[in-house]
Amino acid sequence: MESIFAEEPQFDEKILRIASATDKFEGYEHAHAGRIAAIADALAQKFNLASHDCFSLRQAALVHDIGEVVMNREYFKSSRVLNVDERIDMQRHPVIGEQEVAKQGLSRAVQLIVRWHHEWWNGSGYPDALAQENIPLAARILRVADTYCALTDARPYSPPIPSDEAKRYLVEWAGIEFDPKIVKAFLALENMEELKSYADIETSENTEVETSAVEEGEIAETKEQTKVAFEMFNDFIE
Repeated sequence: MESIFAEEPQFDEKILRIASATDKFEGYEHAHAGRIAAIADALAQKFNLASHDCFSLRQAALVHDIGEVVMNREYFKSSRVLNVDERIDMQRHPVIGEQEVAKQGLSRAVQLIVRWHHEWWNGSGYPDALAQENIPLAARILRVADTYCALTDARPYSPPIPSDEAKRYLVEWAGIEFDPKIVKAFLALENMEELKSYADIETSENTEVETSAVEEGEIAETKEQTKVAFEMFNDFIE
């Protein structure tokens, strides 16, 4: 697969600088935004998104958390439970992100994907409490890709979890936080080894999840739990 960072105007130096600055602010050790963009792009192709929609989704994936950088709150870098005021304040970041990408000259489509990437399938997300098909497909795809990478990418205050455990989380929250069809498509990408587009990213060698801190027995147990969850999920979706 050709790298999504090939000589394309949508991945100009400005957008890549935003992605890098956001990764640094959030404390990710590797190219977190780029990894999300690769997964989102693979999922978009599964759903046959038009080329211009894929274009917008890839851009949005790279800049989706720019609102956090603009807000510059210390609690974004903390693993503690937020208090009520902090949580209300935190839920402003997609709207601030929407405004900031508009200032950067990105399209209205990109602005809205950034705005809605924290909406939940059951309507309990933010900022607009959209539900199910009222959430644009691109934003639903970004929700899955962002969550998986957030769980499996290392940060100083939040160690990564194994891939199998992260996938089990997606399965358990399908139909609640995530569109079940997108979760199923994501699992198929893994099964068919279609996420090797990471290898095309310049920093691909840094995207692997470190699991050395997890005992082998714990990994084996997680894999068995994941297998059971996947079987239950397939029965639910089919």
